[in-house]
Amino acid sequence: MPIGLLLVSCLISLCPVSTAAGERAISCLGRLEPKDGIIKLAGPANGGGVIKTLSVSEGDWVEAGDRVALLDTYELRKAEVKRLEAVIRNAQRELDRQTNLSRTSATSRVRLDDANMNLEVAQAELAAARARLDLAVVTSPIRAQVLEIHARPGEMISPEGILELGRTDQMYAIAEVYETDIAKIRPGQRARVSLAALDEPLTGVVEDTELRVSRLDVLGTDPIAKTDARVVEVKIALDDGASVARVTNMQVEVEIEI
Repeated sequence: MPIGLLLVSCLISLCPVSTAAGERAISCLGRLEPKDGIIKLAGPANGGGVIKTLSVSEGDWVEAGDRVALLDTYELRKAEVKRLEAVIRNAQRELDRQTNLSRTSATSRVRLDDANMNLEVAQAELAAARARLDLAVVTSPIRAQVLEIHARPGEMISPEGILELGRTDQMYAIAEVYETDIAKIRPGQRARVSLAALDEPLTGVVEDTELRVSRLDVLGTDPIAKTDARVVEVKIALDDGASVARVTNMQVEVEIEI
């Protein structure tokens, strides 16, 4: 190919502004995501842990606060809580006894203070034990659908976490717009989203843009495309996301009207 034609071809590939049906549009690649992205539900903050029971399957919907899994430390932590509840009952009875004796000067101030301190220490230990018990119970932070399970009963929790959640009832296209074109993008602009799984393109509206510039994540098939291009992610709320609720992360082609 002559050098002049090669330069023209390269310039066209780096300027993704096209004209469709008499309208100017920015064309780019992107991916499908649930609203707010994918949440990886992790285990305890200190890592590790083995799944004892799992209450959900892939595709299930869970509400915020629903229990999804128990760790193998659950029964031990539960027994610790019961033991400390018994300790507190004994400490309370002793404090009551010392308080009654103090009214007739049948006990010393030191014994009364010791009984009070023992109760306070037991109460603090119970609070800590209940917190450890809570760590053995994994709950969903939001209403969402279970997309993928990474750890099943008997398996140790890996760095990938226990499972992935997504709000697939509200699907978005995440378009990667070159940093040179981002000034032309603003909320409210209409967009068309094409993907191989559907015969007709989806429509949507630009909702927001990221506050940082990053490197291109979605790669197309163009051999001369800039693989190290700097882009800004643009969130496009789809008008009909139900049709793509089961294809999270699928690559799409996006045209944003300008």
